[in-house]
Amino acid sequence: MARNITPKDENYSQWYLDVIKAAGMADYAPVRGCMVIRPTGYAIWESIQKKFDDAFKKTGHVNAYFPLLIPDSFFKKEAEHVEGFSPELAMVTHAGGEELEEPFAIRPTSETVIGYMYSKWIQSWRDLPVLINQWCNVMRWEKRPRLFLRTSEFLWQEGHTAHATAEEAQEETLKMLGVYRDIIENELAIPVIAGEKTEGERFPGADHTYTCEAMMSDTRALQAGTSHFLGQNFAKAFEIQYQDKEGNLQYCWTSSWGVSTRLIGALIMVHSDNDGLIVPPNIAPVKAVILPISKDESVAANEILPKAKELSAKLDEELGGMFTKVDTDFHMRPGDRFFTHLQQGIPLRLELGEKDLQAGTVRLVRRDTGEKLDVKAENVIPTVKNILADIQANMFTRAKTFRDENTHDAQSYDELKEIIETKGGFVRAYFAGTPEDEVKIREDTGATPRCIVPGEHLGKCFMTGQDNAKLTIFAKAY
Repeated sequence: MARNITPKDENYSQWYLDVIKAAGMADYAPVRGCMVIRPTGYAIWESIQKKFDDAFKKTGHVNAYFPLLIPDSFFKKEAEHVEGFSPELAMVTHAGGEELEEPFAIRPTSETVIGYMYSKWIQSWRDLPVLINQWCNVMRWEKRPRLFLRTSEFLWQEGHTAHATAEEAQEETLKMLGVYRDIIENELAIPVIAGEKTEGERFPGADHTYTCEAMMSDTRALQAGTSHFLGQNFAKAFEIQYQDKEGNLQYCWTSSWGVSTRLIGALIMVHSDNDGLIVPPNIAPVKAVILPISKDESVAANEILPKAKELSAKLDEELGGMFTKVDTDFHMRPGDRFFTHLQQGIPLRLELGEKDLQAGTVRLVRRDTGEKLDVKAENVIPTVKNILADIQANMFTRAKTFRDENTHDAQSYDELKEIIETKGGFVRAYFAGTPEDEVKIREDTGATPRCIVPGEHLGKCFMTGQDNAKLTIFAKAY
């Protein structure tokens, strides 16, 4: 157990912040609620970003960029949207030494300005569908900030699409939910439940909101990504219309979807331990670090280092990128060098010492289990590939097992309250209540409905007694 990290079971919030600090991932900015993402954290974000960006492009989307500042009047065009975001808006009221005629909101999300632009670009059915994504920063003035999880400014992507029919827009909404689930599970090794939000939890201005809900290692839920079927709400607010094949003017159907740097917070809380960060190999910027080791610094630098660099080059070629690095901090003790890479979450450590060189072996050390393995030099490359794949699979399995062990069923409101209070985790219960019922549940228990479980799961509502209620996940959440 690392002395610079508070144990999870002693103070979970401090443990989380200690892991971030020990790994050098982020720091607090001088503006309250904002953060500086340091190189280690940003490299992870770049890796996550690339996985999503490649997937978006494979599904026919293109990237664009829209303005940071949005006229205040735009938010007033969609009543539910402005009501939902008003408490979080940061406004620019002065510029160039003068008060502005109309204040500008620093974008909390871009449905309004993109809707305005789409109304100019879309004229005919031939212009559809429009499939655009943007990578940017947004600002939502956060009252209770926490690094990566909730900051006033954060990085994300937001996809915005326009379609000729409701069916096409709904298909797009669910397709992108599937893309999110695939990458979060297969690349970040985080199991999620992908389902629809209840009425009280919908995105402001959406007809339907879908979410990927993950369980953190303290059994709380975290919304890892959302996809929204916006119907014609924004199309009517911003006059996004097209002429159909019969020459009639029709309103478009739109969708929006997004994930953010909050995924880094999820990665930390799902996988990391009391020694520090653990990064899944598929999104690790550095998958393996090679350490030339000798009591004689000149031997390490002149005899072992060339072998380490040669091995690094071969591994990079086999792994298809610059995914390894060679540690040349010979002035540090080996134990301190090991500890540095351990706390940065690098999946695999390769140790190459004088005895290893003489024996023709390399020692491999896994970050996820701490297991050590001495491997013949000629077998290192295939062994590294196999171990990285095994680490990826093991991290997902371990997280899924934890989630399943902390998922419970409730038949009544009293049972739900008792489970939330004594066990935590996900609670499955049939629910057909109103948004007002959701507020009561939150006030009584601190839990909210995270999503409706996909599939035809119907039963009697634990709160109203109504039949044909949908199976819903409840949990306390970040």
